[in-house]
Amino acid sequence: MKKYILAIDQGTSSTKTILFDELGLAVAKGSVNLKTTYFDNGFVEQNPEDIYQNVLDSVRLCLNNFTDQGLQLRDIISCGISNQRETFVLWDKNGKALAPAVVWACKRSIDICTDLIEKGQNDTIKKKTGLLLDPYFSGTKLLWLLQNDAALKEKVTQGEVYFGTVDCWLLYKLSNGTHFKTDYTNASRTLLFNIHTLKWDSEILENWELSNLNLPQVCPSSHDFGEMNLSQIFDNNNNISIPITALIGDSHAAAFGEGCFEKGTAKVTMGTGSSIMMNIGDEAVLSNFGMLTTICWSTEDRIDYALEGAIVSCGSTIEWLKNELQLFSNPAETASMAMEINDNSGVYLIPAFSGLGAPHWQMNRKASIEGMTFGTTKNHIVRAALESIPYQIKDVIEAMTKDMKAPLKSISVNGGMTQNKFVIHYLADLLGIPLNKQQNSDVSALGAAYLSGLKSGVYKNIEQLAILVKNQTEKVLANPNNELPVNGYLGWKQKINQHQTK
Repeated sequence: MKKYILAIDQGTSSTKTILFDELGLAVAKGSVNLKTTYFDNGFVEQNPEDIYQNVLDSVRLCLNNFTDQGLQLRDIISCGISNQRETFVLWDKNGKALAPAVVWACKRSIDICTDLIEKGQNDTIKKKTGLLLDPYFSGTKLLWLLQNDAALKEKVTQGEVYFGTVDCWLLYKLSNGTHFKTDYTNASRTLLFNIHTLKWDSEILENWELSNLNLPQVCPSSHDFGEMNLSQIFDNNNNISIPITALIGDSHAAAFGEGCFEKGTAKVTMGTGSSIMMNIGDEAVLSNFGMLTTICWSTEDRIDYALEGAIVSCGSTIEWLKNELQLFSNPAETASMAMEINDNSGVYLIPAFSGLGAPHWQMNRKASIEGMTFGTTKNHIVRAALESIPYQIKDVIEAMTKDMKAPLKSISVNGGMTQNKFVIHYLADLLGIPLNKQQNSDVSALGAAYLSGLKSGVYKNIEQLAILVKNQTEKVLANPNNELPVNGYLGWKQKINQHQTK
């Protein structure tokens, strides 16, 4: 009997559901777009019920695709869930949402972060959580909600509010409220979790008046989280239940799917935003160069930590050029537009639409296009936008190398922007090393599936997974004769540093 693993990858703009076989090959898919509301003031929200319904719709599409091939639902051994990180939901014990889901890209808590930093809390937060006081993370946006909604704050005081990241919300809903759990990776992105003790930090909760907030049980990423009954999906008497044996943040799932199993291996996810994550082994090393320390992934007998640099604007920059400036109708056109000109002619796009992330952490910086003349064309602007992605990645990798006092062993790339040939070759040439690229582009879903399969017995161990990953990886080679990226990067650093020294 062939065995299959269901992977739900709940992202910012869509939910993808994929069924993988034992070799890690996708056999069925379903994808449904998800609405995100972006406000002029930098607020970003989603409807929690929309997220849940989006998942049900995506799973239904995938399972129908699976059975249409004559395959049997009973051969699905387990399910893993990867999710957009930092986005959180508040709900009551009946599973009713009490506020909009506040999305990771939301900037509503800038003033709260500034206030907490001025009160001297940043060092404590960094030591305990591995993070910085930044609106990117859940905790300060939760404080904003409570400061601006007296009724909600009273409910927290009375112990009536449940808090969870998207994985936790989905598990609660899919299990009809019987399981209130999250994993170490998602907990480590909230500013409320101590990555050394692996517990919710009572001192932080007390300082922020959150001691009565209901927080989920925190478990390894590969773990028995409960079951999902398919009657929810198909609205019939289908009593098949699938064990949920993995929960993990999407970037961490990508690291696992890319085979970042040992110290010094790294991955770059290029999606709406971008996450560069490097496995640093079984000890949490705090960064001196603007990186975050986080939990990379975990099983019941092993926890690996990581350094991470989070880039806020990656694919979203290209979407902005398309939707607002209307420089092209399809992002696929951008690679050829960039290659129609020889270089950027000194034009740089600094994509600080929601501030600049690691390693700069310039929360209040605004996006800008610099170096334009009357000779600047739309191709220059498109090229500058594409170049900004490798430049930001290089910033992060330089900082990681300083923290580790050693070069990276390997770098794997994934995410939608890896389909852009200009970006991927420019990045390889800029870094000067080959890039590992999985044949399967849905690597977050793959990582969730691998972790789920470890717990459910589809896979024996990580060594078996390492062989699977190697067999599905191709290399993008660097061109040592292309000096444009290196020279362009010098100009980028100059633009970034000009702002920092003002």
